[in-house]
Amino acid sequence: MRLFLIRHGQTPSNVAGRLDTDAPGPGLTALGRRQAAAIPAALRDREVDAVAVSPLVRTGETAAPLAADRGLQPVTIDGLQEIEAAELEMRNDRDAVRAYVTTAFAWARGDVAVRMPGAETDGTAFFTRFDEGIAQATTLTRGSVAVFSHGAAIRVWSAARVHGLDPALLEHSPLHNTAVVELEGDEHGWELVDWSPDPAGGPQLIAAHEEDPTGEPVEEAGR
Repeated sequence: MRLFLIRHGQTPSNVAGRLDTDAPGPGLTALGRRQAAAIPAALRDREVDAVAVSPLVRTGETAAPLAADRGLQPVTIDGLQEIEAAELEMRNDRDAVRAYVTTAFAWARGDVAVRMPGAETDGTAFFTRFDEGIAQATTLTRGSVAVFSHGAAIRVWSAARVHGLDPALLEHSPLHNTAVVELEGDEHGWELVDWSPDPAGGPQLIAAHEEDPTGEPVEEAGR
């Protein structure tokens, strides 16, 4: 089957560079709504048979234009939410952002026992719940499903679960709002079809001035 992992549109916390992972979270900015509105045209030549979203408000708002265009009802799946920032929540200083991203990518490299500062859960817990979320999404159709999720979650899960992807490369590569990662496979394994780091509607929808902690290269994140 085909899986489209789509990052949500821009939020006020992305603009401010804040680690904002708690539910329900913010909605989209005006730019975020334009990014979301561009997704149906960007995927016009792709079959999409189901839409899944995380429990956070921003994924539902981002998915709405595509779901309406295809006549689909988005399904909320708990496991698809962002990697929790724990005691780093809502911080935007360089030390906090670096701690968050480097901890998450340590999981992608196999060091799953590391815990996010102040968190009770570790990388094993993240992969367990995101794997379950993806598995639930794949039960929605035998065809293609669009999964609307979050920057760090998509990058880290893909680095660990998609054949041939290098965690170090993804750690130092951006994933802008509404970027699309296209995969093919099933529960036995996923292969990369396409990794497009720019917004689905094109690079003209990249924010001119923001420091977006879960979507930027780790060496450029924070303030």
